[in-house]
Amino acid sequence: MARYAGAKCRLCRREKMKLFLKGERCYTDKCAVERRQYPPGQHGQGRGKFSPYGEQLREKQKVKRIYGVLEKQFRTYFHKAAQKKGVTGENLIAMLESRMDNMVYRLGFAPSRTQARQLIRHGHFLVNERKVNIPSYLLSPNDTVTLREKSRKIGHIKESLEIAKQRGIPSWLELETEQFRGKVLALPKRDEITMPMNEQLIVELYSK
Repeated sequence: MARYAGAKCRLCRREKMKLFLKGERCYTDKCAVERRQYPPGQHGQGRGKFSPYGEQLREKQKVKRIYGVLEKQFRTYFHKAAQKKGVTGENLIAMLESRMDNMVYRLGFAPSRTQARQLIRHGHFLVNERKVNIPSYLLSPNDTVTLREKSRKIGHIKESLEIAKQRGIPSWLELETEQFRGKVLALPKRDEITMPMNEQLIVELYSK
């Protein structure tokens, strides 16, 4: 499967904000956005304002990069969100949030969505007691995500869980640390997503 393999810090700098793509590094003074608050490239410091289309495109790119989704899959999510009842933009964000790699990250089993994808592909997790190794698998309310017994001694997973306990788990999830198990209580409401995203710009872009 195709996947962006370049420098992740360049993506954050391009969007001029932290996308939290590198785990703990994003919380330190080594973060590239903290050190160089301008887009990468030869003309990075000379870029001015965007046109309306440019703003829509940048918003779409930002959301794609936050969730680690490429264009074809992202467009598929949008079309599915448009077919569902409710507000298309909010449906889109809820669908992206329900991806298994995002849920594993939100529960604190991994410090970033990239590492969550790797752990899932290697078969470390069960969903409702069944092995799932597809990062894009969509979870529903009342689904449980459990770390497999043989994976519970992995050092960086235990470290990530300890940090997650200190920072807190989103209100729509429940984490049982001793059992290495998390539960989806509900899909998040739009006002519960704290990352600055304007999904209406994405709807406008794809509706042209």
